[in-house]
Parts: sequence; C-alpha cells; structure tokens
Amino acid sequence: MDQLLRRQAADRSNRSTGLPAGPAAQRAPEAVRASCPVQVVAEALVRPRRRGKELEAAIFEAALDQLTSGGFARLTMEGVAGAARTGKAALYRRWASKVELVIDALDSTLPRPADTPALGSARAELHYLVESFASVARSRAGGAMSAVLAELDHEQAELFKDFMTRRMLEPTKDVIMDILRRGAERGDVRPGAASPVVADVVPAMLLYRVKVCGREAGPEFVDQLVDEVLIPLIRP
Repeated sequence: MDQLLRRQAADRSNRSTGLPAGPAAQRAPEAVRASCPVQVVAEALVRPRRRGKELEAAIFEAALDQLTSGGFARLTMEGVAGAARTGKAALYRRWASKVELVIDALDSTLPRPADTPALGSARAELHYLVESFASVARSRAGGAMSAVLAELDHEQAELFKDFMTRRMLEPTKDVIMDILRRGAERGDVRPGAASPVVADVVPAMLLYRVKVCGREAGPEFVDQLVDEVLIPLIRP
C-alpha cells in the first residue's frame, strides 16, 4: 500500500511538470534534451568547426553556387554564410562587401592562363589556346563570371573589369603574342601579324559569343574561330 501511494504521488508530480507518468518518466530527461533548442545549440557548439582554408573553400563554393543559380543581385552575405555553415561575421572579417568576396571566389577558381606548348604550327597552338579559353567559359566558374558581368552597375563593373583584365585577358593576350612570334620565326605567320589588335580577336570573339549572344563556345565554334578568322588573319 505504501508503495502504491508513493507511486501515485510521483505520478501526480510528473503530471504537474509535464513529464510522462509511470515507467516512461525514467526516460523523460533524454526526451526533454532532444527537444530542447538550448541543448541542441550547446551540443552543436562543441562540434569541430571548419577554419582556415577549409572554411574559405566552403565560402567560395557557396558564393559560386549563388552566382550560378541566382545571379549577382540575389547573392547575399547572409545566404553565403548559411550555405557555408558559418556566421556572417566570419565573412565580414575577410571581405568588406560581396564584390570583394566574389572577386576572391572567382580568382581562386578560374584556371590561370598557361604558356601554350610548342606544337609545330601556329594553327595547332592557337587551337590549343582557344579551346583552353573556351573551356574556362564553359566551366562553372566561367558561368559565374558571365552572371556577374551581365548585371553589374557602373561602379561595380569597373572593379570586375580590372579583375578580369588583370586575371584573364592580358595573360591570354600575352600567350597569343608568343604564339604569333614563334609562328613568324617558323614562317607560318606573316610578318607583322604579332600585334595587340590580332591578339584581341580571341578574347573579344569568345566574350561576344558567351556574354552578348548567350551561346556556348563549343568545339565547333572553336574550329570556326581558328580556321575562318584567325588563320586568314595571320597566314603569310
């Protein structure tokens, strides 16, 4: 009888605090912890946090995802932070604005123009270079770059123009000039063809194709650009 009275008293106490009665009451602390937001947050805080290069890579990945899916205007620091599973303060400690963040994300992802190997002819070397440039335009980073250039205001466009010129256009033109000079020495490029105007043709045509026309610079276009535009411009 005494045990029955103590159990009934315990059940009444549990009901008054919202805990289940009877044997389930022994399991109540675990259930309460599982449903308690404070407990969940506390446990999350002790999990290992990404830092340094790992965190930076996650932030850049999130920024490129937002650029390719929603464009530059819809990209927000809050959205990038959420996708990278970090705090907004972590972004602002590194970048003062989303313009700076996007420039660094593109800089870390876009391949850097490299010297074209000597392939024995100006056509082969130009084709190699144009296909390399076109593959960048077709890549995820190239799509992000196109999204950025499509919707910038004047002030932001100047910042990205400087980045694009320094990071992609000028190095690519330098490689083209080297190809044309080698071709002139071999005799398959006419004297005087190694000029900045001729070197401008490749990036200008590719940007027009992708940005203005909104079309992919595929293998067929690469062949046409080399054989129908560049070679007639430079042949002896």
